[in-house]
Amino acid sequence: PFAHKKSLGQNFLTSDIVPGWLCDAANLRAGETVLEIGPGTGALTRELLKRGYLVIALETDERAVTYLQTEFATAINTGQLTLHQKDARELDLGDYALPPQGFAVVANIPYYLSGFLLRTILESSNQPHTLVFLMQKELVERIARSRKESLLSLSVKVFGEPKYYKTVTRGHFQPMPKVDSAILQITEISKTKLMGIDKQHFFTLLHLGFGSKRKQLLGNLAQVYERDELVTVFSDLSIPLAVRAEDLPLTTCLKLAQKLPDQAS
Repeated sequence: PFAHKKSLGQNFLTSDIVPGWLCDAANLRAGETVLEIGPGTGALTRELLKRGYLVIALETDERAVTYLQTEFATAINTGQLTLHQKDARELDLGDYALPPQGFAVVANIPYYLSGFLLRTILESSNQPHTLVFLMQKELVERIARSRKESLLSLSVKVFGEPKYYKTVTRGHFQPMPKVDSAILQITEISKTKLMGIDKQHFFTLLHLGFGSKRKQLLGNLAQVYERDELVTVFSDLSIPLAVRAEDLPLTTCLKLAQKLPDQAS
């Protein structure tokens, strides 16, 4: 219906199969609320509506909004679809009538916004119970399949259970992206793992730990903490002194955040 805008990172879904896969990954019942980010030409929106979900869709492109208003006029009139013209880069879940802990986020998102949207949604005061993103395959692998942890994978795992759901080859999009995509499914989203831990402190530690990739975790943390103190904490937690941040599972990272004082300064 309209040409893609490179500046918005638009790659429209042209496949009838992929929207079904995304909905399967969300595993919802009819009547549940779904937030869709960047519906574009509405391929996924159509499937979400067909399955009887209540859809709140955010779209920044004026041309897409106009097209969707016509295409889904019935669903908008019945209240099954609510359309907002909104830039995803300014996303605040508090701006929408989302039932507390009672909604899912399902979206085909621009690659360049992946990290930002994951962080914004997972850290939100009103979290979804499920998040399904179609994003760059390599990123989904890094989050859900890699044996090595990363800043991104730990930032996701502290809030939920990520799973590599399905590969989506580049031929399902128009224009065709240079790389394949995959469906990331995150379930069991909550803040329970951070109970008793200051969230800011935890993320500061993560950033510090991954600060210099080639360095051992101890060396990275020693920029802020006394080396002797670190050695004591590491031995208390049975962490090898030569370990790198990428080899530390989430459970150990959380214990480390509990043991090490918050150095907000």
